[in-house]
Amino acid sequence: MTRSDPKEFLFFNRNSTGKAAARAFVDRLKERTVDRDAKIKPKAFQTQLKAIKKWGRSTPDDLSKITHPTLIANGDNDRMVPSNLSEDLHRRIKDSELIIYPDSGHGGIFQYHEEFAPVAVEFLSR
Repeated sequence: MTRSDPKEFLFFNRNSTGKAAARAFVDRLKERTVDRDAKIKPKAFQTQLKAIKKWGRSTPDDLSKITHPTLIANGDNDRMVPSNLSEDLHRRIKDSELIIYPDSGHGGIFQYHEEFAPVAVEFLSR
């Protein structure tokens, strides 16, 4: 009922830094007016939640079999995927790279887009 975009609450901290980053992110989303992704349908959302629930209760996979370069990025205060799980993922994937952005949540890569984009481009170019 706040008329705020839900992404503000899901992806960003609720402090002054996070609120400002959230507003800037939502404003950047409005810049693209063509070739936008289709809105997700409720059935797809329900399917995603069901998969997340099943995955969260399953036995952890053996990630030592992953041999592809892996870049893991997260905020230090992620409510959706706790940051310590990114650290665990990094420990379990040999030679993976981990970036934890300070004072940010699930949207750390959106909050720090100017820092993240060049890192991602460089990583993908290898």
